[in-house]
Amino acid sequence: MSSSQYQPKSPEGVNLARRQMTNVLAMIGAGALGSPLLLQLAAAVEPSDEIGDENDTRMVAAIFFESYATVALQRALRYAGNDGFVASMPQLLHARVNASFDNIIWNTWFTSNSEESVVTTAQGNHVVVTVHGGGIFASPSRVERSLRADLHRTNPGGLTGQYAAKISETEAGNLLRGLLPDGSDIPVYPFEEFRRGIDDLPIRYAVILDFETAKTAENGYANFDVLIDDPNLIIRAGGVEALAAYLDKARDRNKTELMGSWHPYDRIDPDQAQTRLLRLTGNKGGKGSEGDDPALGWGYDADYGIGSSGFIGLARYVAVAPRNVSTSLQHLDFET
Repeated sequence: MSSSQYQPKSPEGVNLARRQMTNVLAMIGAGALGSPLLLQLAAAVEPSDEIGDENDTRMVAAIFFESYATVALQRALRYAGNDGFVASMPQLLHARVNASFDNIIWNTWFTSNSEESVVTTAQGNHVVVTVHGGGIFASPSRVERSLRADLHRTNPGGLTGQYAAKISETEAGNLLRGLLPDGSDIPVYPFEEFRRGIDDLPIRYAVILDFETAKTAENGYANFDVLIDDPNLIIRAGGVEALAAYLDKARDRNKTELMGSWHPYDRIDPDQAQTRLLRLTGNKGGKGSEGDDPALGWGYDADYGIGSSGFIGLARYVAVAPRNVSTSLQHLDFET
């Protein structure tokens, strides 16, 4: 089925067209912050002339940070509700492109609502399936099931030695067909078709890339002129044009020459079906963005680019949802 025929569902079941949300995402971080935990969007669903109008409903983004990933995702989904969404990697990158460098969207790291799964096709080929907008682990309960499983290496559930979540043969097979555990049926694009460009991409979709291609792609710091053709980054960014826009903005931040692009495919067993989350790093001022400051290490304080990770540790999601700002103090004028 074509993407124009498909009406994507959010993890909560609401239909959302990607084009309808573009203006919203373009404004993430464009306004001044009232607190480090809120990003105000300037795009209004039904804008009014002054704060206090009961119809003054705007799309507002909030950050949900927790030391336990399941709780962060639960809170983000609750905030998004039926009319919003939890931001995927392409959406986070799009927000950065349209925000100033002093915005929090650039100055800390984020967990995206995107995931990469290594699975084996019916023909025996290993592939990487990337899902944006919520995939197998769109549900906190599915995340929790992996985290609480017996971690013995013979257990078909639980986590791998690199802390990726093991997935079942049924989940892997359904994923290749675009069938997700929450009942959603999403479009699945081969990489070459995706590289050529898809008109009206939905918010929620999948892309299949040959494992060997993903494995031999850049893994580490590389020049921007090289990264623009990187297959993993093309998929992670949401397409060739989206990647080019982000790389241009990232290069201008500190006039850097390199950016990090990371993957685990040269050190895993592809026969084990497994899933990782995509993460976007960042820190104040972009320090260490070329890997030239060893003191920053590889932790949450380092801006080492874009990569994937397991399910252990901290999580920071962004959720976007309509809110009636007439009931909030945030936009009132207190100056006399």
